[in-house]
Amino acid sequence: MTSPTPDGTVRVFVNATGLSVPASATALDAVRALDPAAADDVAAGRRVIADSRGLPADPAGRVHGGAIYRLVSARALRDAVTEEQEL
Repeated sequence: MTSPTPDGTVRVFVNATGLSVPASATALDAVRALDPAAADDVAAGRRVIADSRGLPADPAGRVHGGAIYRLVSARALRDAVTEEQEL
């Protein structure tokens, strides 16, 4: 994890795009900084924020320096979890 810069921001990545967001931002805030429409899709449950491992990330969770977020279809994630549980 990296510390906030002197201006109080941290560097995060959303869909491979680097962004500087306030250290107090949430994962959803980071998505909104890149793409407000995608953030609306997350809020509506149509998309999910995943971490660098592909696991669901809490949209209300605080960001940390170097965080990597990816947006995925909520349906695709549900299907993947169901498939994994069936194994």
